[in-house]
Amino acid sequence: IIFEPKINFLSQTKFSIEAIISCDDRGQLVLPKDVRNNLGILPGDKLALLKCSSPDDAQNCLTIIKSSSLEVLVRDYLGPMLSDVVK
Repeated sequence: IIFEPKINFLSQTKFSIEAIISCDDRGQLVLPKDVRNNLGILPGDKLALLKCSSPDDAQNCLTIIKSSSLEVLVRDYLGPMLSDVVK
């Protein structure tokens, strides 16, 4: 497991459906313009697609974040573990 969210974090998180989107025959998704504007996603921005799954893969969740935010996520969650390994 790469990322295991803490229960207290999830209880404080707000979830909302921002849009219903379709996957075309080439596997492409289009984020609506108002969603891109609200999230500050600009042409050329790199996005990371994260998958969270239950242990039996029965439930999956996909999350899209800016790749620049991924650096912070990795540093915050893996940094302490890596500092113990490097000692």
